[in-house]
Amino acid sequence: MDLQLRGKRAIVTGGSRGIGLAVADALAAEGCAVAVVSRGKEALQEAATRVGRHGTPVVAVAADTTDDADVRAMVDEVVAQLGGVDVLVNAAATPASSGPQGAASDTTDELMREQFETKVLGYLRCARAVAPHMVGQGFGRIVNVSGLNARGSSSLVGSVRNVSVAAMTAALADDLGPKGVTVTVVHPGLTVTERTPGMIRAKAEADGTSEEEAERALGRSSRLGRLVTAAEVADVVVFLASPRSVAVNGDAVAAGGGQPGVTFY
Repeated sequence: MDLQLRGKRAIVTGGSRGIGLAVADALAAEGCAVAVVSRGKEALQEAATRVGRHGTPVVAVAADTTDDADVRAMVDEVVAQLGGVDVLVNAAATPASSGPQGAASDTTDELMREQFETKVLGYLRCARAVAPHMVGQGFGRIVNVSGLNARGSSSLVGSVRNVSVAAMTAALADDLGPKGVTVTVVHPGLTVTERTPGMIRAKAEADGTSEEEAERALGRSSRLGRLVTAAEVADVVVFLASPRSVAVNGDAVAAGGGQPGVTFY
């Protein structure tokens, strides 16, 4: 299937590592010009070099999505360098599973505000900034990378922020869909990224098991019996970022290999 992405121009926030980097790489492989966006300049340049191996235009733009002026300046720079923007993939967020999960009753106001500033409001800021460009040309794709914590209660931070991203996605789709811009949300589960070895070591230490046993235990969170890779999640995101995905709008797509023992309909 030709995804019809050749020559499209994409912005990927959180593009210097993890799922964001995998998405940027996959979009470039499909022929997209890609703007890789993150806060860390050194990692950003490394990511741009990796993505650039596909031969399509790649620009690296440092921006903090918690700052609206920074976001708007980033979009202006991308439009100036690439001539426009057709795709936005929002992936700039700290994984909820990257640190210890505290009790819901102990979760602080400060932590919740920080998570909303980055993942929920950060995604909204980027969508607001690109929307006029997409609406003006009658085409656009916005894909928000959220997480399967939206469907569970084990992490208050993960649940609330990811449910919020899904609700925001639906509202934006209602608004922008009739103008040619679709908005979707992808919920990865536990995903193999550069953080995974540390996560496996931490689980092995906590459970008193070997790292091999810890990895197998983590894999049982998926119907595949293993963790999905960032590249496999990126495949789902790239389809949704393509013109071929027009029938999917405002909806959440799970990309975690399937949750055992649960039926969603």
